[in-house]
Amino acid sequence: MIKNTGSWYLVRTDEGKDVECKVKGRFRLQGIRATNPVAVGDRVRISLNREGTGFIEEIEDRKNYIIRRASNLSKQSHILAANLDQCMLIVTVNYPETSTTFIDRFLASAEAYQVPMKLLFNKVDAYDADELRYLDALVALYESIGYPCYRLSAVEGTGVDSVRRLLRGNITLFAGNSGVGKSTLINALLPGSAARVGEISAYHNKGMHTTTFSEMYPVEGGGYVIDTPGVKGFGTFDMEVGEIGHYFPEIFRFSAQCRYGDCTHRNEPGCAVRRAVEEHYVSESRYASYLSMLEDKDESKYRPAY
Repeated sequence: MIKNTGSWYLVRTDEGKDVECKVKGRFRLQGIRATNPVAVGDRVRISLNREGTGFIEEIEDRKNYIIRRASNLSKQSHILAANLDQCMLIVTVNYPETSTTFIDRFLASAEAYQVPMKLLFNKVDAYDADELRYLDALVALYESIGYPCYRLSAVEGTGVDSVRRLLRGNITLFAGNSGVGKSTLINALLPGSAARVGEISAYHNKGMHTTTFSEMYPVEGGGYVIDTPGVKGFGTFDMEVGEIGHYFPEIFRFSAQCRYGDCTHRNEPGCAVRRAVEEHYVSESRYASYLSMLEDKDESKYRPAY
């Protein structure tokens, strides 16, 4: 499935034909607690009718997906995309600022569902000296954990070729807050894709939503890029308190040395993770993000990412 328009799903067949499809009602009765039971990237089986449209009859098993809580206090999830080879999260240190809490929640969700992640730091042409120093610190942090990082200017073309090489032969999800330049970058990477470009609201320094629904764009030489609507917050879904630390690789590594096997790394004695934070082996921002996700579970609700 290559595009979701809300009421219709656009399916590309193995022969390369695009067919508008509806979902059979029974999908909504099969315990799929999602606002979108069929996600972009899903492989589906369809039946055609005389009008040339079709019904989605079956969703094949997914190898992975990126999922988030649908909205405030919602018990439903929203699947951003499925069957991904990689996800590229686009980050800006200003215009607008992407919070480290948002980055870390997204990375943890990707770890939970085994989606390889890369971080693209966009708008490097727009930053002053202090902002560039902060960007360097973020790159150093996330690369030390094991996440590849790239510096880009979608407007000036800096770093675009290196990202384009990573797309060939892969299904890649592009995600990020509204206003980080996602659609501009996709247009630079894939001339002819005509992804919609929005503006920054100067009053709030926030992005204006432009992409309404997820869509797949073909990559020259094979593969697809999936563009998603800008995400404001990132509420994690279906994670138990005891699991959350597993999705922070550096926290998980130190947790093996904790005195108690069920340590939540908050107030327990003999906690190796808290000691690692004090000794700067685990960053305070990452530990704060971890604690914020624990608070979500304690309160049984989604708190905004900032």
